[in-house]
Amino acid sequence: MAGKPRLHYFNGRGRMETVRWLLAAAGVEFEEQFFETRDEFEKLIQGGTLMFEQVPMVEIDGMNLVETRAILRYIAAKYDLYGRNLKEQAWIDMYVEGLKDLSDMIMYFPLSLPEEKDMNLEYILERATSRFFPVYEKALRNHGQDFLVGNRLSWADIQLLEVILMAEECKPSVLSDFPLLQEFKARISHIPTINKFLQPGSQRKPPLDEESIKTVKNIFKFERGMFLKNMATIVAEY
Repeated sequence: MAGKPRLHYFNGRGRMETVRWLLAAAGVEFEEQFFETRDEFEKLIQGGTLMFEQVPMVEIDGMNLVETRAILRYIAAKYDLYGRNLKEQAWIDMYVEGLKDLSDMIMYFPLSLPEEKDMNLEYILERATSRFFPVYEKALRNHGQDFLVGNRLSWADIQLLEVILMAEECKPSVLSDFPLLQEFKARISHIPTINKFLQPGSQRKPPLDEESIKTVKNIFKFERGMFLKNMATIVAEY
């Protein structure tokens, strides 16, 4: 019998959090191997398991999977969360790629400089409510099902719930103008495997706090402060 997937990352959300969400929603138990210093990260690099000397990395089915989207697609396909056919897979891909744009903005928000925070938060909320959430509200209305694609849970639903909860950490009332997304959030949150992941004591990680930010800066060697409107120019291992 194959062992549990093992996730290699720092003890925080970052790009690994969506992997945790997907495995948890699939009901898959997993182990985590954290590194807390640059030296520990360098040791992992020197071990030769990181194809591009970057994380996240997931040990699964005898492979060392790297590159976040490759990891997620493999897990989604393996655990039947990637649609029934190519057309459904294309819709799932479109939805999750759009969500990545918003989740990246929220992920980097704690790294803002004090003088940037108000501007960055305003930008995140404006983009969430004027560009991204209207797309998913319309998708749910037009599709007329409990899920974004087909008639069963997929990677797209799981990632949408994750990003909704991230946005609500920025502003609890962010869904006030999106009734179908409110219903979606309640419905998907009550799926037993997802509900379990949302409970205290699970492997879900909290937002970055000041101590975690220090750890991340030490491991990945980047400076705090990044204007979210220029995120396309940011190149970081994080």
